[in-house]
Amino acid sequence: MADDLKDRGVRDRNRIAMGEDHEVAYWTKKFGVSRDRLAEAVAAVGTSAQAVADFLNKRL
Repeated sequence: MADDLKDRGVRDRNRIAMGEDHEVAYWTKKFGVSRDRLAEAVAAVGTSAQAVADFLNKRL
């Protein structure tokens, strides 16, 4: 079932869904990185927002 784009509640801000454009837009803005950089981080450490943040902070 597809995400309800009208429902922008904070359901699981602990995970990054690279397949959802609105999620990618949110996380790239939050972390100040490009889509490619976000994808690299997710590939390296998984979808945990905290793990991605730690990864990006170490590599800035």
